[in-house]
Amino acid sequence: MAWNPQPAGLQEILTTIHESTDMNVTVQRNITQKLNSFTRVPDYIAYLAHILTAMPQEEERIRTIAGYLLKNNARLILSSSPEVAQYVKAAVLRAFGDESVMIRNAAGQDIVSFLGVLEPRNWPECLSQLVNMLDLTDLDKQEAAFNVLEKACEDYPRKLDVEIGGTRPLDFMIPKFLSLADHTSSKMRSHAVACLSYFVPVNCQSLFIHIDSFIACLFRRASDEDPSVRRHVCQALVLLLAARPEKLMPEMEHVAEYMLYSTKDKNENVALEACEFWLTFAEDVELAPYLQPLLNKVAPVLLDCMIYGEDDLLWLEGDAEDAAVPDKETDIKPRHYGAKSHGFDRDANGEAPAEAPKPRIGAYGEETIDSDDDDDFLDDDEFVDEMSTEWNLRKCAAAALDVLAVRFSGDLLNVLLAPLKDKLWSNDWLQRESGILALGAMAEGCIEAIEPHLPTLVPYLINTLNDSKPLVRSITCWTLGRYASWTTQPISDEHKQKYFIPTMEGLLRMVLDNNKRVQEAGCSAFATLEEDAGMELAPYLEPVLRNLVFAFEKYQHKNMLILYDAVGTLADAVGRELSNPTYVEILMPPLTNRWAKLKDDDVDLIPLLECLASVTIAMGQAFLPYAPPVFERCCSIIHTSLLQYQQFQQNPDLDEPDKSFLVVALDLLSGLTQGLGMALEGLISQSQPNLLTLLTICLKHPQAAVRQSAYALVGDMAMACFPILKPHMPGIMAELILQLDPEPKVEFVSASNNAAWSVGEVALRYGRDDPEFQQWVPSLISRLIPILLHPKAPRSLHENAAVSIGRIGLMHPNLVAPHLPEFAQAWCQALYEIRDNEEKDSAFRGLCTMVQVNPAGIAKSLLWFCNSIVRWNQPSPELNNMFTTLLQGFKQHDEAGWAAQVAAFPPVIQERLATRYGV
Repeated sequence: MAWNPQPAGLQEILTTIHESTDMNVTVQRNITQKLNSFTRVPDYIAYLAHILTAMPQEEERIRTIAGYLLKNNARLILSSSPEVAQYVKAAVLRAFGDESVMIRNAAGQDIVSFLGVLEPRNWPECLSQLVNMLDLTDLDKQEAAFNVLEKACEDYPRKLDVEIGGTRPLDFMIPKFLSLADHTSSKMRSHAVACLSYFVPVNCQSLFIHIDSFIACLFRRASDEDPSVRRHVCQALVLLLAARPEKLMPEMEHVAEYMLYSTKDKNENVALEACEFWLTFAEDVELAPYLQPLLNKVAPVLLDCMIYGEDDLLWLEGDAEDAAVPDKETDIKPRHYGAKSHGFDRDANGEAPAEAPKPRIGAYGEETIDSDDDDDFLDDDEFVDEMSTEWNLRKCAAAALDVLAVRFSGDLLNVLLAPLKDKLWSNDWLQRESGILALGAMAEGCIEAIEPHLPTLVPYLINTLNDSKPLVRSITCWTLGRYASWTTQPISDEHKQKYFIPTMEGLLRMVLDNNKRVQEAGCSAFATLEEDAGMELAPYLEPVLRNLVFAFEKYQHKNMLILYDAVGTLADAVGRELSNPTYVEILMPPLTNRWAKLKDDDVDLIPLLECLASVTIAMGQAFLPYAPPVFERCCSIIHTSLLQYQQFQQNPDLDEPDKSFLVVALDLLSGLTQGLGMALEGLISQSQPNLLTLLTICLKHPQAAVRQSAYALVGDMAMACFPILKPHMPGIMAELILQLDPEPKVEFVSASNNAAWSVGEVALRYGRDDPEFQQWVPSLISRLIPILLHPKAPRSLHENAAVSIGRIGLMHPNLVAPHLPEFAQAWCQALYEIRDNEEKDSAFRGLCTMVQVNPAGIAKSLLWFCNSIVRWNQPSPELNNMFTTLLQGFKQHDEAGWAAQVAAFPPVIQERLATRYGV
């Protein structure tokens, strides 16, 4: 059966496509809905293919639109009938030979999409037609086929690296591409090198059989007159360096010379691709010995690449005094709001705590970027400039210098000291600006080597904040932020007077600059200073707050979002100092003023709620007069969000509601709870619907981030106002137990973490005598122990599970102690590196209580138990007495056996047991 169009259906689709060229917004919206409704028609894609290929009487533009609609609906071929699929595949290949370039281009894009959806193994005739076209004498058709193949190789190289009907097409295609790399047409050469390079990262054997020919081909094409070919040569060398460095190392002298030369290429695309080589080289720690000898050549070239190009300057319009100019909405990038996850600080030999740093924006952009793409090399990078999200040579060079600094520290500084001095003291502002960027880029890695120079450099930077060029002022803010950990050190009063106060004053001045870009960099750098300075800021709170509050009057939309972050960070830094009535009176009016202006569905409410969460915790009871409207609004947002989600679940055609409102409203309630405690009782009891009813629903929400914030609120309420929470615990506990999963999906880890932590807080508040909690102990322990023992569970989850087992054991030792042999070793391993704190203390008191109840339970894990005891720096007197009693008891019970066991311990543990506990 061959497919044929129905005249009425064809006419309807054609009319809709004709109407789609109308620019009226309402018409466009209706057309979009209509086109979406067509996707339910089983043979919709066949109609589109028919219009594209079989209706020459229609104008090209209409046929081309049909081609683009076909591309966007390529997935429909998977569910269409064999007749429709056959018709569409044949029609698209026919259109690819059309006389019109527009039709050919549309058909080419369709082929790329269908080949990706169907996979080459299910459409081999398409692949063979494209490869055969590479032998045509008609250059236009040759190039068109190669263009499609290049897109396919780039988009899905793995799907091409397969066996079809007993042969591997790539075994034939790769040699073909190698021979075409010497074609007389530069476009053909460019396609050939590009196609070959895309198979490097996927470890394609058909390519690696010919690896030597491939590298020889790259060297032949290295001096190609066409910049596009040279760019792909550089790209291929970068990919080879990442995937098969051993193939390049014997030739590294020549490769490095070529890449250095290319990094200075006049064509920015070639230079950028070559610069990626140095970033990739520096990031691979195993290649450091090969890179070290090249440092004195590479580093100065990177330094020169960091100067703004003419195009950048035109684009940035950097000199404007634009503080009063409203922002374009398109300038404001969406920000991701993540709920807080409960983690612990570890000792120096453990890694950093689990919570991610706040995204900071500076002259060089957001330091942590949420990327949907797993292998996006920008993932944790600071050099993405918010003015243009485009990755360019300057940012790549700065990123490479940053990694080189971490890798080679003082050696890098020795190479760059002289050229850096020339730049910093140059009369050309562009040179000065690039020098200051380099200084900031090197801060993390070279801090020890640069430290002796900071008494000269920091005053230089503070002075440069007066530069007439806004781009110089903004980059100086960023670099001062990078050295904030040095300027904020409480070394001496002299250090404070010379470096800390002038840096703080200088950055506050930039916060109120008349250039928006400088405001942004100043505000962001000041937030970094706040984090590093902490309580050192307390004496200066009044002038700091007055400056920040003035910025509320001055800022446009985009910078207002960064200002919220700076205020929230200040609250986190100085804590209860902010509860001084003078400070409350300065800060709260502008915040409540903003609060009143924003509607419940305004996305700008999200960062304001985040900011207020920090402010409420810091102000404590001083926030009480402002609490009722904040509390009521949070409950209202949660209620509305849950209703919207319910509607979405009943009608999946609706857009999924934004979970961010729900998350930040829960987080702000956590802040109110931590700040106000039982003072919230009246508000909670009067809430309609009741907050705790809403909270119980949030614990079941399908979005992990919502559950994560909901469990954080449960834990915070347990700590601050348990009597209010307690009547609702049966419903909460039923959900909480289900959330404790030994192997949660990655995106559920934080929700499980917070659930595991909150149950420990709840156990402590119930105390020893309340029988209600006892009913849940068996099911909690039966879930927490597998989490603790699971080899793949993240470390943070092990830690939270261990603390909660300890706390439940402290309250109900008779129920938990029988399980000691099962979990004691893993428990001690999970917590020995955690810094001393109250949570760890209560958990260890629980462990000791369980060991008193079941001493035999620790027998097999004695070494780990003793190791975790001696790792304490300052246990509380109560805990220290428990340690002494237990250890002395073990020794007295069987002195010879104890001595034999201790003799096998590492010397450092023996020594500490003897000096601290006399055993």
